[in-house]
Amino acid sequence: MIVSIITNINHIQITIGDLMNKLMEFLQKTVEILIVEDEMVLAIDMESSLEEMGYEISGIESTAQDAIKHVNENKPDIVIMDINLKGYKSGLEAAKEIWQTHKIPIIFLTSYSDDLTVKKSMESEPYAYLIKPCREKDIDIAIKTALHKHNYFFKNKNLMSEQIVIDLAQNYKYDRTKRVLSKGLDSIKLTGNELKFFDILSENPKESVSFEQIISYIYRDESLSDMGKLRTLVYRLRAKLNAEVFENVYEFGYRLKLD
Repeated sequence: MIVSIITNINHIQITIGDLMNKLMEFLQKTVEILIVEDEMVLAIDMESSLEEMGYEISGIESTAQDAIKHVNENKPDIVIMDINLKGYKSGLEAAKEIWQTHKIPIIFLTSYSDDLTVKKSMESEPYAYLIKPCREKDIDIAIKTALHKHNYFFKNKNLMSEQIVIDLAQNYKYDRTKRVLSKGLDSIKLTGNELKFFDILSENPKESVSFEQIISYIYRDESLSDMGKLRTLVYRLRAKLNAEVFENVYEFGYRLKLD
């Protein structure tokens, strides 16, 4: 007996066979990487190493402006970015613009490890920050981890073509499509991390989300080292809203309080 499972998304019929075909296409797709490095010897060496690992090089750019133009025209799967580049823009500025415009994963590969530079790099939400010199294995692991996280957290992005509004407790609503929290006619101004908090909790509104998943999504860190940051974020968010629109699940995580 053949069992057919059909899911209706936005009036489009997708069979389980179609889903499997899409998965196979993704697994077989060559990952295209843009290298942004102004030292050409290092760039060519990295290109050779990445190709030996099975990746395809979308291109090599040495300035922030050329990197941005390349991404606009070619849409690589991931960008490996140096920070100190030729020209008037830094890799930090290029990475921030690329992330905000295209949501393409960024991996920094740089010799800068000072606290100020690392802090500034977080504005582009990098999936990894590697210090030169870096082992090939470490780069490979960083790329695989970045792609896994990115595809996990953004897997439903292209399916959200119609408005999805979640009714929360105390007359609050969260619009997942527009990423807007509101009460009545008033929109609540949220920080980037506060929006991410609501994004991950609202992906499956009736389910609890673990501390590990939330921290990984917000801070790109799979450890619990950022638990203090998460608790501070939750404390400030509750103070801002003066309402219980989400709740703590004892020793596990958080979930939304639905209306």
